Amino acid sequence: MIGLGFSDRQKLKKTDDFSSVFNFRRRICGNYLACHYKPNAQGTARLGLIVGKKTARRAVARNYIRRVLRELFRHEQQRLAGLDLVIRVQKPFAKTDMAAIQAEFQQLLQKLPGAVVTLPEQMHGTHTDLAG
Repeated sequence: MIGLGFSDRQKLKKTDDFSSVFNFRRRICGNYLACHYKPNAQGTARLGLIVGKKTARRAVARNYIRRVLRELFRHEQQRLAGLDLVIRVQKPFAKTDMAAIQAEFQQLLQKLPGAVVTLPEQMHGTHTDLAG
């Protein structure tokens, strides 16, 4: 089984990490989200989230937005190996907008250069050796 966790290694935490992504000056925008990206040498995807108080006044709403985006990233992290992403929320969203958010997140990821597409055969092939 492929690990779909979200460990500390996959989080951008430090100001320097965020600054290096912003200084790379590559960005893809949608209606709700802006995705800043930069290649990294670690071989795993890392995520940083920015949800400002101007976007969502209440902490409950900001935390909900973060949880949703972390979950979407967690399912796609295998495709994004070797990229640092900072996702900045431009417009607040609620549960009723979930289909639009998922579609926009997928569209942004498809536009990313350097995203590694892992074929299902390759993923299953490595795990059958461990099972035998």
